[in-house]
Amino acid sequence: MRRVRPGVAAPRGSTAGAGRAPAPSDGKAPSRAPGEERALTSVAAGDRYRPAQGEGPERARPEELPRLWHVTLSVSGEEAPLREVRRALEQLAHDHPFLLTSRYAVDHAEIRYWEEARDLHDAAAVALRLWGEHRQTAGLPPWEIVGLEVIDRQTYHQRIAEGYGPAPATPVGVHPF
Repeated sequence: MRRVRPGVAAPRGSTAGAGRAPAPSDGKAPSRAPGEERALTSVAAGDRYRPAQGEGPERARPEELPRLWHVTLSVSGEEAPLREVRRALEQLAHDHPFLLTSRYAVDHAEIRYWEEARDLHDAAAVALRLWGEHRQTAGLPPWEIVGLEVIDRQTYHQRIAEGYGPAPATPVGVHPF
């Protein structure tokens, strides 16, 4: 058994103080019971953070403002009845009117929509959860995500103008390939 100075937490994985919370350094009772989850707290900005001139907490930086991202999500899997795939995609579009268009076949589908997010990482994270989170409520087939493209609004319009971007979406709605 390894001994630890009072008020200092034992390293993870050690046997010091097994089964009991470390003793607080101020002599007060612990603020939580052993095994109880800790609450998350915010952390103040460090010394290296320098807000821009004239910027206060009420003013968001341009890179923190939400932007529009064009998302194309591709899914595929075992064949499913075409009528059920269409009905499930229509239900998804009804539940989430942000969907622009869905194209489908018996073993794959593609969903296109605009997502408002702070950055590409946030937009992609939402897109990657979309199919799984709505599989039950919309009755979507148990297909896996096989493709994801997330591009900003400027890139989308530039591609369309140059004629090499994603094919212009078919009319809004759910359509077969």
